[in-house]
Amino acid sequence: MIEMKDVYKTYPNGVLAINGISVKINQGEFVYIVGPSGSGKSTFIKMMYREEKPTKGSIVINGVSLENLKEQEVPFLRRKIGVVFQDFKLLPKLTVYENVAFALEVIGEPPRNIKKRVLDVLDLVQLKHKARFFPDELSGGEQQRVSIARSIVNNPSVVIADEPTGNLDPETSWGIMRLLEEINQRGTTILMATHNKEIVNTIRKRVIAIEDGKIVRDETRGEYGLYD
Repeated sequence: MIEMKDVYKTYPNGVLAINGISVKINQGEFVYIVGPSGSGKSTFIKMMYREEKPTKGSIVINGVSLENLKEQEVPFLRRKIGVVFQDFKLLPKLTVYENVAFALEVIGEPPRNIKKRVLDVLDLVQLKHKARFFPDELSGGEQQRVSIARSIVNNPSVVIADEPTGNLDPETSWGIMRLLEEINQRGTTILMATHNKEIVNTIRKRVIAIEDGKIVRDETRGEYGLYD
């Protein structure tokens, strides 16, 4: 599913963010990415969907080599990868339905297919009844659910979640985690960067810990660790 081999990332200012990472993530896994602030987690995540390119090394997702990918091919890669952000990134002038449908419209999906698929994923995230609402009429948790619906409407093989509970209260965060678990149980690989110690220590999954750009711990049913 995902394989990194001897990956390095140095930014133009000289900061070495990723320092020789090699890792393999299999289809259907649920993996937490943890570590202190400035450890390289965000760069690690961004390289997965080609927001950042490695300075050296190889990254392969679903058999596609990311370092050799041409810029015009990047949108096709991202259609196969769902991304969930901490700040939702919903389009404010579109309804819930339109925000989710947009992900299918841009790839030319026939209108007859769009309606059924959008309503199906809104049902999964329990927001079918708010399909005509706008983002500013929703709570933070509901907005994140819309973001998740949008990320899975293309049936991606992997969902990358970057601090998906970071802006949410504890009760809402647990609801988001139950949703991500359900998506994972349907066969989708989940890769989640998080600072939420309680979630990681309660919902035990594989934990990859990054410090100073290196993987320092990779445990099948790991714990969060001593990070802020």
